[in-house]
Amino acid sequence: MFKQLILLCALSMPLVSCAATAPFSGEISTQALLSDYDKFNEHYKAYTPTAQDISLMQKLEGKELIVLFGTWCHDSEREVPKLIKLLSTSKVQLASIDYVAVGYNKQDDAGIAQAHDLQYTPTFIVKQNGKELVRVIEKPTGTLAQDLTQGL
Repeated sequence: MFKQLILLCALSMPLVSCAATAPFSGEISTQALLSDYDKFNEHYKAYTPTAQDISLMQKLEGKELIVLFGTWCHDSEREVPKLIKLLSTSKVQLASIDYVAVGYNKQDDAGIAQAHDLQYTPTFIVKQNGKELVRVIEKPTGTLAQDLTQGL
């Protein structure tokens, strides 16, 4: 029995070490994201939105925005800081904005990613009165501002 217990402990050690290195999952503020994740901060500082993109962001006035991303994802490291800069520069007033980080399994404990059928990160969802209007997945086809406001 003692040998089995020792074996069980030895086999579970890798699981414990993996759990300690799991990426952050859950809602996060832009301040925490930019201060705790260097790559996000570097991309934020390096990005300068165009006047046209700043103007386009006004189409999001009064809309809801959900940002599903991974702190471990290179596409998220590139696109989420662009969104943060676009929002701060344009000063558009959204009804709400939620930044939700997901684990490697593309899920979060609150089930927000699953409720929005997250397949790829990042995914930006624009809603109005709970109805999805626009979804930008992974990498925009034009600029992020163009894709977020397409059809609005």
